[in-house]
Amino acid sequence: MVSEFVRSGPGVMDDASRKLLSHKIKTAEQIAAAAGPRPRDKKVIMCHGTFDIVHPGHVRHLLYAKSKGDILVASLTADAHIAKANFRPYVPQELRAFNLAALEVVDYVLIDNESTPIRNIGVIQPDYFAKGYEYTKNGLHPRTFEEKAAIEVYGGEIIFTPGDIVYSSSHIIETEPPAIATEKLMALLEAEKLSFNDLRDSLKLLKGVRVHVIGDTIVDSYTNTVLIGGMTKTPTMSVRFDNRVDFVGGAGVVAKHLQSAGAEVSFTTVLGDDALAEFALKDLAAAGVNCMPVIDRTRPTTNKNAIMAGGYNLLKVDTLDNRSISERIVESFAQQISETSADIVVFSDFRHGIFNRDTIPPLTKMIPANVFRVADSQVASRWGNILEFGGFDLITPNEREARFALGDQDSVVRPLGLELYKQAKCKTLILKLGERGLLTFRAVPQNYEDVRAFFTVDTFAERVIDAVGSGDALLAYSALCLFKTKNAVIASVLGSLAAAVECEQQGNVPVTPKDVLDKLDHFERYATYS
Repeated sequence: MVSEFVRSGPGVMDDASRKLLSHKIKTAEQIAAAAGPRPRDKKVIMCHGTFDIVHPGHVRHLLYAKSKGDILVASLTADAHIAKANFRPYVPQELRAFNLAALEVVDYVLIDNESTPIRNIGVIQPDYFAKGYEYTKNGLHPRTFEEKAAIEVYGGEIIFTPGDIVYSSSHIIETEPPAIATEKLMALLEAEKLSFNDLRDSLKLLKGVRVHVIGDTIVDSYTNTVLIGGMTKTPTMSVRFDNRVDFVGGAGVVAKHLQSAGAEVSFTTVLGDDALAEFALKDLAAAGVNCMPVIDRTRPTTNKNAIMAGGYNLLKVDTLDNRSISERIVESFAQQISETSADIVVFSDFRHGIFNRDTIPPLTKMIPANVFRVADSQVASRWGNILEFGGFDLITPNEREARFALGDQDSVVRPLGLELYKQAKCKTLILKLGERGLLTFRAVPQNYEDVRAFFTVDTFAERVIDAVGSGDALLAYSALCLFKTKNAVIASVLGSLAAAVECEQQGNVPVTPKDVLDKLDHFERYATYS
C-alpha cells in the first residue's frame, strides 16, 4: 500500500504553499458552511471552467467576477471529465487548483468531480454565477441553460463577463506546450503522499526478483557511413562504409534492462543458426542473463540494420522471417514457462513469430499461478493486438497500438485509454505517449472515473538522441517496481525516468539503477531549487 512507502525526507511543497492550499482549496460543503446560508451580507460569486493554463483572459474574467461580489469561488473541472482535446488536461487538477489558489483575487478553489457544476451550485447557492461572454454567442448553449435554471431556482443570478480579450488554452498548449514536467511530478507525489526518497527506496527493492522473459530477439545494427554524393543518371545515394555496431534488442534488451536493474533473469527466445545468434548469446551471457534459446535452423536471427550518414537514418534493411513458430517450438516454450521459477513473467511481443492468436492462449495458460504477468506488444508496422493478453497485471502499449487494438482513430487519449483498460481487463495499464510522456490507469473499485484511477507523467527526456528502446527500459523498471511496491505511481515515475535515460544515448544500452537515480536527483534539484 502507499502508506508503506511514505518516509521522512524533503517534501515537494514548502510550508507556505501547504498553508495556502489548506486555506483556499475546499469542498463544496466546506465553502457553503464558510459562506453561510442565503441571504448573505457578503455576496458569493462562482466561476467554473477547466483553467488548464491560467492566462490573461482567465485573469480578466476572475477580476471582473470579483468586482461583482465579495467572495469569489473558482470551480474547476476534474481531470476525469475533460475530453475536449487530445492530451488534455495538460495540467493535472491538483496543480490547476494550486495555480488558482495562488491568485489573490480568488477566495476559494473547488475541484468539481461531477461532469457539470449543477450539484455544487445547489450546495453552495452562489448569489451570482459568472460565465465568459463567449457563451452568449449564437444563443445560450444547452448546458448554460441548465446552469441558469439551477441558479435561478433559489433566486441566484447568472452574469456574463466582458469578452474584449480572449485567449485559448488549447491554442497555447498545441502551439508550444509549457515545460512543467517537474511541477506535475511534484503535484502527483504530493497527492499520493510520496516523496523523492520513496522513489529512491523503491529502487533498492528490485535486487533478486526472479523474472522470466519470453519474446522475440532482435539484433539492432547501426551501419555508419559517410555521404559521398549522388548518381547523375539515377536517384541513388552514394556512401562510404565507416563501421557497423550491433546491439541485442527486442525482448533481448528487455531481459538486459531487467538484469541491469538487479533482477535474476531467464530468457526464452527463438534464434536462427547463424553468426548473429552467436553474437546475441555471448552478449546476453556477458550481461548475466540466463538465455534458454530454441534454435530454428529454418529462419534467420531477426536483424534490423539502420544505414546512417552524418547522424541521419538513410535506410533500414530488415532480415527476418515473421511466420509463426512451429508446434514443436510452442511446446518447448510452454515447458520452459511452466518449469522456470519466477516471480514475474514478461511476454515481450515484437510480432516476429513467437506470439499470435494461436500461440498466446496456450503459452498464457502455462504461466504458474500467483505469478505477476506483464505484456508488451510492440506491433510497429506489423499485425498484433495487445488485447490478446487479457487479464494481465500490467500492459504497456503505446497510443498507436491502443488505437489499432480498439479500431479507434478518433477518440482523444484519455477515453481511448480507459476503453482499452476496460477491455483488456488488466490491473494496470501504462499507455506510452512518446514525447507527451505516459498515462497510467489503475484499479479503483467500481469507479473508473475516480480521479485517482488515472494520472499522467510527463517525459523526463531533455535531449533525445535515439528514442528506439525507451519503451523497453520503461517496461523493465515499471514491471519490477509495480511488483515490489504495488504502487502504480512509483512504477510509472521510475519507468519514465528509465525511458528518459535510454532516449539520451545511442543504441540499446541497459539502464542501471544509478542512471535512474542520477536522473531523479537532477529533477529533484529543479523541484527544490537546490
